[in-house]
Amino acid sequence: MKHAKFSRWLLAGVSAASLVAAVSAFGQAQVDTAKSTVTATSKQMNVPVEGKFKKFTAQLDFDPAKPAAGNANITIDTSSYDLGDDSYNKQATDKDWFDTAHFPTATFTSTAIAPAGDTKFNVSGKLTIKGKSQNVTVPVTVTNQGATQTFDGSLPIKRTQFDVGSGEWKDTSSVVADEVVIKFRLVATKK
Repeated sequence: MKHAKFSRWLLAGVSAASLVAAVSAFGQAQVDTAKSTVTATSKQMNVPVEGKFKKFTAQLDFDPAKPAAGNANITIDTSSYDLGDDSYNKQATDKDWFDTAHFPTATFTSTAIAPAGDTKFNVSGKLTIKGKSQNVTVPVTVTNQGATQTFDGSLPIKRTQFDVGSGEWKDTSSVVADEVVIKFRLVATKK
């Protein structure tokens, strides 16, 4: 149980980063968080463990015809990470994992959006989790359907780059892997 809890917390830290990066591709639209999902999957003892963030905000400006003019600022409530168990969720907020008492949010601020073929875009920016920042590029696929745009993507992140899973959990060789994959589907209504 103890190892499972920590693996899930690792996932929480990485999830926040992914969500932030993912939302950066949404523009000129209002993100519908009820229809959107952001998950983070890590491996604990080589078994995938997935969780999701329930709360985030986004200020977005994106036009697929003018991607370079777009920008995004995303803020994720790190205490909203849900692993499906209250005790695991509480542990994810602890100092070794998300440390929500000192770092209540994770953020992503875009610096560039570039076309990558057809309906694909590369969104670059600064991801900050637990006070640590990294430059990341997130591949995003945009699908238009009526008045909505859907943004799908995934971003692998190393949890140790953000000090997620510190103390006894810093060792990535056995229980909790270093890589966390953040997957997202963001549904937005065009303005």
